[in-house]
Amino acid sequence: MANSRQNIRKLVKDGFIMKKPCLIHSRDRVRKRLADKAKGRHTGMGKRRGTREARMPSKVLWIRKARVLRRLLRKYREQKKIDKHMYKALYVLSKGNRFKNKRTLIESIHLKKKEKEREVKLQEQAEARKLRAKNAKRRKEQRVEDEQRKKEAAQAADE
Repeated sequence: MANSRQNIRKLVKDGFIMKKPCLIHSRDRVRKRLADKAKGRHTGMGKRRGTREARMPSKVLWIRKARVLRRLLRKYREQKKIDKHMYKALYVLSKGNRFKNKRTLIESIHLKKKEKEREVKLQEQAEARKLRAKNAKRRKEQRVEDEQRKKEAAQAADE
């Protein structure tokens, strides 16, 4: 009977008592599973416990999207690609969920810029047309006045 430390030491020396090896808690399987999950495995309908909203809140998605769009708008404004008026208009539209993603926002910016250029060009053409018409009218009035003077001079010469 081992009722003292000395007796225990003797039993250990004789090999009747052995030290159990340390238990190893390996994370190898866990690492492999996480690597698989990164590839999209083990995430089917049967593996889901929480609702869609619990797994990835729509608020978080909205915040990410809003930040991406606002960052792009800020960058374009600083680079002078858009003016402050267009920035404000697009900012309000993006806040109202008009743009699905960054690509649609960029497309919208290009469309707006093209439309603006077109309006400016049309305005310039209208100005040129008005100026041409004004000059033509002035020339016609001048011609009419000259003809009238000639008639008056001819009448004066006849008398």
